[in-house]
Amino acid sequence: MPVPVRNLPEWPSEVEAHLLLVIDYQLLKAGNKDEINRLWEAGTTLGFWYLKNHGAEQDFVAMWGMGEEVFKLPLEEKMKYEQGDEGLSFGYKAVGHYIVDAVGNPDPVEGVNVAKDDALSYPKVSRREYPSVINDLMDPVITPFVEKCVDISNTLIEIFNDKLGLPEGTLAKFHKREEFSSSETRTIKAPANLTPGKLAIGGHTDFGTLTLLVNNLGGLQVLPPGTTEWRYARPLPGHMICNVGDALTMFSGGLLNSNIHRVVPPPGSQSKHDRWSQVYFTRPANDTPLSPLLESSIISTAFNNLTPERQQSLSPGVTAYEWFTRRQKNYRTKNHKGAETWAANRGTEHGRA
Repeated sequence: MPVPVRNLPEWPSEVEAHLLLVIDYQLLKAGNKDEINRLWEAGTTLGFWYLKNHGAEQDFVAMWGMGEEVFKLPLEEKMKYEQGDEGLSFGYKAVGHYIVDAVGNPDPVEGVNVAKDDALSYPKVSRREYPSVINDLMDPVITPFVEKCVDISNTLIEIFNDKLGLPEGTLAKFHKREEFSSSETRTIKAPANLTPGKLAIGGHTDFGTLTLLVNNLGGLQVLPPGTTEWRYARPLPGHMICNVGDALTMFSGGLLNSNIHRVVPPPGSQSKHDRWSQVYFTRPANDTPLSPLLESSIISTAFNNLTPERQQSLSPGVTAYEWFTRRQKNYRTKNHKGAETWAANRGTEHGRA
């Protein structure tokens, strides 16, 4: 078992965490109406929820093992596979290559991303080359992880499609596995003993449709709608933390909530340990237009009740690829020109802190 899950301190009892709804994946798969309604509640309120009985717990842990192998490579070797500053995110990300706020402060975390398209086409290279250790682990670790995350995402997408009153398969056609997208895995390591309050990842909404996340320690914080107080989302053993992304907010005419969130050092004694995160981001096919799907009366009614400004924000007139690359490019430290760069990387939060 990799180091990230060994002998870690419990959640400090004095630290309050925001309560997320716990959703049972097996009940969703079985079509349980009560559980489906609870998922809908989570998606349309906070936009975050726990997912249990998903069957991928060991796959997430194995991905941390992959990350350990990558991160211990010499920096010179890792930098051969760096993401670059043009708006793509597949590959290695060194410490300090993202900004975390409008001032342009650099991030303290190391990460590596693998494209869904490469994981599913291996040994064919679809998007880019990776370090040899990733190639060696593609078949036994990375591809099985991606397959499970694709299946879980597809189940959730199908449920949201039905709850939104869309024709069968509407959302699915934007997420075909054979079409190129910005969907990817991300393995992240934040070092121990960061300065309390230091941002590891600044406040943001996610770029795509859905996010599936497992952390070994706390640090993720959410900003509940209607408040200005950041609240911890405590990791639970065996549970994913899932959330809605910008694309699903736009498709739904604002009904589903892409909530702003950030990452700070773990609370209490947990801060003395490295914090590992494993994420899978589901994003629409690159050429998908981002706009409300008004063929649904549920969506059109909700959309028509919004202010003109909010309607415009949910119809940006861009594709999923354009939305993603704009935001990714403006997170890069080398591209930072001032507060306007931070403003240019914003998503559907529109000015929230």
